[in-house]
Order: sequence, then C-alpha cells, then structure tokens
Amino acid sequence: MAKYRIAHIKEQGQQMIIAPLDSSFSSRTQEEKNDFMDAFQAAATSAGLAGRVALIWKSGSMVHFMAPQPWHPFFRSRGIYQLIMSNINKELTIH
Repeated sequence: MAKYRIAHIKEQGQQMIIAPLDSSFSSRTQEEKNDFMDAFQAAATSAGLAGRVALIWKSGSMVHFMAPQPWHPFFRSRGIYQLIMSNINKELTIH
C-alpha cells in the first residue's frame, strides 16, 4: 500500500487528478508506466474522485508527464511542476 499526495484541480473545464512522482519513475518501462497509470486511475475512481489521472515527474531539470492528449499543452506550460506542487490538496492510497 502506497500513499501519494495529489493535486485534484479543475483546469480548462476538466477535472484533473495529478500525481507528482519521484525521478525514479523515469527508469520504468513504458508498459510499467501504463500499468501504474491504470492502477492510479482505478484507485482514484474507487476513492470517488472525479476526473482523469495525469502523472508528472522531474528527471534532472526536465519535467515529464503522462496525460490525456488534449492536456499536453497545459503540461508543457512554463512552471507547470511548481504550479502542480503548490496545488497539492489530497492524498490517495493505492493498494
């Protein structure tokens, strides 16, 4: 069981459940990243959180993310990592 601090925000009319992860997430395979995102979405839905999940992490000075395609411009915006971190407002447990 792991606990994650998340930002549950409404941006551009969309409910976003954004999980900042540590840099070790970069070393996972794409399949492992997809499986993690699916598990995170299932946990969020089970917890009654509305919206879709997005993952964000830093590797060195680079910010990486996994999110629905229409959200990519938002996640590419300058200062996005700091914005997400300043909007942490919930905790989600994944079993």
